[in-house]
Amino acid sequence: MGRLGPTEIILILVVIILLFGAKKLPDMARSLGKSARILKSEAKAMKSDDQQSAPADPPQPGTPDQAAPRTIQAAPGDVSSSRPVTEPSDTTKR
Repeated sequence: MGRLGPTEIILILVVIILLFGAKKLPDMARSLGKSARILKSEAKAMKSDDQQSAPADPPQPGTPDQAAPRTIQAAPGDVSSSRPVTEPSDTTKR
């Protein structure tokens, strides 16, 4: 008990296809992959930040911090989700 056999896995996949439709599944898988890549890069960045923020000797007072700001980048070649966003304008008249 507690183990999924091949019959149960196939049944679950059929139910998922029926619920979401075959056309939406590739887009959902693609967005899940992008999210996983972003999560992995953020975890790696946080780990490297923790290692850099724990120096061997404490910084002297008055010394400026030399750390550069972090930039979060999209996946290479991801141009479908990067588009300019226009701000809504206030068209109400007073």
